Amino acid sequence: MIRAGEKRDLAALAEVLHACVHDGASVGFILPFAVGEAEAWWRSVMPELAPGRRELFVAEAAGAVQGTVQLATAAMPNQPHRADVMKLLVHPRARRQGLARALMEVLEARARALGRTLLVLDTRSSDPSRLLYESLGYAVAGEIPFYCRNPFAEVYEPTTYMYKRLA
Repeated sequence: MIRAGEKRDLAALAEVLHACVHDGASVGFILPFAVGEAEAWWRSVMPELAPGRRELFVAEAAGAVQGTVQLATAAMPNQPHRADVMKLLVHPRARRQGLARALMEVLEARARALGRTLLVLDTRSSDPSRLLYESLGYAVAGEIPFYCRNPFAEVYEPTTYMYKRLA
């Protein structure tokens, strides 16, 4: 089940983020990374959540939050058609069950409902998520070398920027 995320999900969201970073996800954090740091980051996100501005979606399975994604609409007057896909995360124990795809489908439907016709995102070029995005119709806009640090080592890797035009 996909639903809107809420403040009550804070601990579960922190656990998902913590597990993903420890599994090698390139989502802005590096090791060592404590659950408390994940909670602090989510606490900083919660005040930004507002319908039509920045929306949080969570995927529940087996009675627990297993994944999340955010939709952030562009605030500048010349970008009323655009939104950003942010922090698609699925707990390692819940992968390969279609949760990431389901989260993206709900996010895209919401973007359409808001009148958004262009979605943009970035992903570490070597991440499996890139294949998911391509299978959903996202196109590569370009790649920036040495963009993000690997969570495990001081190695800098490229990031791919992608976009999708919504019908």
